[in-house]
Amino acid sequence: MAVTKIHPIKSTLKKALDYIENPDKTDEKLFVSSYGCSYETADIEFQMLLDQAYQKGNNLAHHLIQAFEPGETTAEQAHEIGRQLADEVLQGKYPYVITTHIDKGHLHNHIIFCAVDMANQRKYISNRQSYAFIRRTSDRLCKEHGLSVVKPGKDKGKTYAEWDAQKKGKSWKAKLKIAIDAAIPQAKDFDSFLRLMEAQGYEVKQGKFISFRAPGQERFTRCKTLGEDYTEERITQRIKGIAIDRGPRRRSTREISLRIALEDSIKAQQSVGYARWAKLHNLKQAANSLNFITEHQIDSYEGLESRLAEISAANDAAASALKDAERRLGDMVLLIKNLSTYKQLRPVALELRNAKDMAAFRRQHESQLILYEAAAKALKEAGVTKLPNLYALKTEYKKLDAERERLSAQYSEAKQKLKEYGIVKQNVDSILRTAPEKEHTQER
Repeated sequence: MAVTKIHPIKSTLKKALDYIENPDKTDEKLFVSSYGCSYETADIEFQMLLDQAYQKGNNLAHHLIQAFEPGETTAEQAHEIGRQLADEVLQGKYPYVITTHIDKGHLHNHIIFCAVDMANQRKYISNRQSYAFIRRTSDRLCKEHGLSVVKPGKDKGKTYAEWDAQKKGKSWKAKLKIAIDAAIPQAKDFDSFLRLMEAQGYEVKQGKFISFRAPGQERFTRCKTLGEDYTEERITQRIKGIAIDRGPRRRSTREISLRIALEDSIKAQQSVGYARWAKLHNLKQAANSLNFITEHQIDSYEGLESRLAEISAANDAAASALKDAERRLGDMVLLIKNLSTYKQLRPVALELRNAKDMAAFRRQHESQLILYEAAAKALKEAGVTKLPNLYALKTEYKKLDAERERLSAQYSEAKQKLKEYGIVKQNVDSILRTAPEKEHTQER
């Protein structure tokens, strides 16, 4: 599980960069990377972008921290997750420096990125919505890499200090949640659950709300304050293995063969086979699937498979198109940045040629000349022989960025459809598989 937080840098940018790049914390800078800039000159490059911005604001950069649970990941994996997080959140628009600190008991990433983007020098908007996106992206990347994640609705808005205190056992609520989670799988009913909690040393107080108090704890803790999964009703449901109902979809009137098969299966399982079926699925999930296939006019199992295959193909195509647009945007934004730097600092390079004391002039303008030479090298490696028009390039970038937004919306829609149809097919498979083994049911 990774915990994230972000704060602006309003001054001492160089000091902040020096801190996160500390060789003692990054294994002699082995875990230091950058995008759109060189980490050695990031403060100068950030300042150049800021100088070009129309609305600079008070922020020079933003500092994003991503901390991992001790012992859950390696430095290499943590650094890669951090890099992927920065790439997705910043969409290749903002230059950044990322480092992974290994000197503490927990691995954590530091990402410092410029407050304005490389293409249009527009400032990054940091608010609750942007932070929520950071957190969702971090959780998804952790899950994809096999790490634990913050579950939806739980630990909302938790800072690193609160999370660290929980992991070190300083939170009574955290300990109580762990004890409850451990007791539920062993309990036969709610009374046996209470006995198991008492066996763990907890004092039980029953009233309008069930409460527990650990040895050494001053006050009782009401279960309902732990979250929706820890109310007395929900604990009872968890002991019985009952899932949370999500509510049915709107129902249609068209009668189709797959619908009849589902209705027959549900009726059969409501009688003799209901107990076995209830362990696999809540009946309302079956009703949801029934309503879905009726509403979308799917009249056979083969039709459901065919529709799922079509949506899967559309999802893959949308993902591929979006990835291609993002790649082209990334190449273009670096071209814009290097071209801007080259044109802005070219007069300094020309002065160097005419300087009487070239060594002294270079020492005086060393940082500017380093950036100019780096930009010239990058343009040459990109195959640029004739400098393009910067205004035309930015106009093309805006058009491509708008296309990326359209493709992103198209991909999100296809992804959501794929998820919906996947769940329905999974439910249909489970229903038909668990139905009584009668000849007519198998044929259907």
